[in-house]
Amino acid sequence: MKGIRVPEEWRVGGFTEVRELGAGAFGRVVLARHDASGRPVAIKYLLTADAGAVAALRREAELLGRVQSPHVVRLYQFATSADGRAAIVMEAVNGVTLKRVLEEHGRLTPEASLVVLKGSLLGLDAAHRLGVVHRDYKPANVLVQGDGLSKLADFGVATHAGQASGAGTPLYMAPEQWQRQAAGPEADVYAATAVFYQCVTGRPPFAGGSQAALMHAHLSEPVPLDDIPEPLRRLVWSGLAKRPEERPPVAGDFAAALEDLARTTYGAGWEHQGIRALATGAAALAAAFPLAAAGLGTGGAAGAGAGAAGAGAAGAGGASAAGSGGGAMAAVGGTKVVAGVALGAVALGGGGVAAYQVAKSKPKQRPAVQQVAAVTTPVSFSNPDSGMFATGAQIITVKGLRDTALQARVNQALRKPVDDFLAQERKDWASIKGGSVAPQWRRLNKARSAIFKGRAGLAGPRYVSAAYDMRRWIYAGGGSMGQVRTVTVDLQTGKTLQSTEMFQPAALTPAGVRTFNQRVPLPANMRPTSPNCDYSLVARTAPNTGREIYGADTLATRTLLTKQGVEFLFGGNIGGECSAYGWTPMPWAKVGDLLNPEVIKAAR
Repeated sequence: MKGIRVPEEWRVGGFTEVRELGAGAFGRVVLARHDASGRPVAIKYLLTADAGAVAALRREAELLGRVQSPHVVRLYQFATSADGRAAIVMEAVNGVTLKRVLEEHGRLTPEASLVVLKGSLLGLDAAHRLGVVHRDYKPANVLVQGDGLSKLADFGVATHAGQASGAGTPLYMAPEQWQRQAAGPEADVYAATAVFYQCVTGRPPFAGGSQAALMHAHLSEPVPLDDIPEPLRRLVWSGLAKRPEERPPVAGDFAAALEDLARTTYGAGWEHQGIRALATGAAALAAAFPLAAAGLGTGGAAGAGAGAAGAGAAGAGGASAAGSGGGAMAAVGGTKVVAGVALGAVALGGGGVAAYQVAKSKPKQRPAVQQVAAVTTPVSFSNPDSGMFATGAQIITVKGLRDTALQARVNQALRKPVDDFLAQERKDWASIKGGSVAPQWRRLNKARSAIFKGRAGLAGPRYVSAAYDMRRWIYAGGGSMGQVRTVTVDLQTGKTLQSTEMFQPAALTPAGVRTFNQRVPLPANMRPTSPNCDYSLVARTAPNTGREIYGADTLATRTLLTKQGVEFLFGGNIGGECSAYGWTPMPWAKVGDLLNPEVIKAAR
C-alpha cells in the first residue's frame, strides 16, 4: 500500500481499520469501524510527533469541535498516543467531492449549483458564529453524498476571524488573502461564490496563466458575468466584490439572499430539483463511494438521510492543498479536519473513544420583547471599469432580530436602493464606455468619492425605515447626478412595503393625490429653479414629454416613517435643472386618514 504508514503498534483504541482512503506527506486517513456500535468512521493519523504539528491538530479540534451543523462533517474524537502522536476520529460519509462531480459532468444546473452553495454556506455560517474562518473553501472540500445533499469539510487551515492570512487555494482566494491581510468571513463568502461560479459555468471565474496573473485578476479584473444567467448575476457580483466590506458580512446573510433569489427565480421547488440533479450526478460516481467500496453500505453514522451524513469525509477526492500555508496540516486524501459535535463530546487526550452523543447546550433565555436597533454601517464600493468608488458609504442595517435569516433579508431589503443605484451606474457606463466622453467621465469618477448618505427613521417593533442620498460624478461640467430615496421594510417578513400597503386605497386615487398635494406643503428650502420644475409630491408631469415622474405607486419610495410621524420627500432626482429636494415632516394626526391604519398602529 502506498504512503508512509503509521507504526503498527499504535491505533486509536476501539476501532478496526477497514481500508486506507488517502495518504500524504504528513498523515494518512483510514476508514474504520467502531467496534462497539459497528458504525463506520474516518480516522486521520498525523505521521509525526512534532509538538507543533500535534498542537495545531489539537487546536483545530478544540476550535471546531463545538460546531453543531448538519452541513459540516462531524468531529468525534481527538486522541494521542503515549509517544506523542495524534489522530482525529470523524464522521465517515458515503459520497464524493464536488471536485469529482465537476470533473465528471463539467457543470451543474443552476438549481443544483444553488443547492451546493446554500448547504456549504450554512456550514460556513456555523463556523462564522464561533468566530472561525475556513480560508480554504473549494470543490475538493465540498462533499456530495448519494442523496444529493452536501457537507463542508476540511478545516485544516481555519483560523480565528481577523488574523492575517496567506493560506488558501489560489483559484478561490479572496483579494485580501492574496495581500496577506486579515481574513474575515467575507473571505469565505468570496471563495464560496467562486465555487458557485465554477458550478454554473464549468470553470472558475479567474484561471490560467501564472500565479502573478491570477493574483492580478482577483485583485483588479472585473468578474466575467456573460455566462452567468441574468437572475444570478447580482448574487455573483456581490459575493465576488473586490473589497470585503462590499460582500455579505457573513455566510448566513449570503445564504438568506440566495434562498430568496432561488425561490423567486426558479420557484418554490427549486431546492428539490437541485438535490435531485446533484444525486443524479453523484450516482455516476457511486463506485468511488468509500463505504460502498468497503462493503459497509450507507448505514450507521453515514446514512442519516437529510443531514447527519455528508459526502466522502476523507474520501479519495484528491489532495487538498493549503496554498502557501499548508505546513503540518497539509492535505491527506482530500481531508484535514472536520467537525460537528460539541466540545464536551470530544476527548482531548489518551487513546480512548469519546462519547458519541452530541452534547446539547442549554438554550439561552431570550427576552420576551426583541430590542431591534437600526445602525449606520460604513462600507466601500468600487467599479474598476468606470472608476467609480465610494469610501465610507452609509448603509442602514438592523441588529437584534432573533431570526438571523430574517435579519439578513431585512438588511438586504434596506440596502436595495443602494444596490439599484450601483446597478444603474454600471448600466450607464456600459452605454458610454466606447464614446468620446468616457475618458473624462472615468477621470472624474476616480478623482472624487461618490456619496452615499444613509438616515434611519423608524426602527421597530414592526417596521424599519431608511432614507438614502446617493450621488456620483458625471462628465457634464464635472457635476453630479443621483437620487434620494426611502425604503420601509417589514421586520416580520423581510419584505419592502409598497405604496398600496403603506397607504389607504383612496389616498392613491386622483382625488387622494389632490389631497396629498393640498395638505403636505412644499419644504421651505425649495423654490422652483425653472418654470419647468413642478415639485408636487405626487403626479408630477415631466416637461415636454408628458410622462408622470412621481406617480402614486412610487410614493412609498419617498416616505420615511419616524416615531413622530411621517417625512415626505419632494424632488429627489439630482442632476439637471429640477434637481432640488427637501423634506416635509407631518405628525401622525395630520396623515392618519391617508396611511394604512395598520401601519400607523404598528409604527406608533
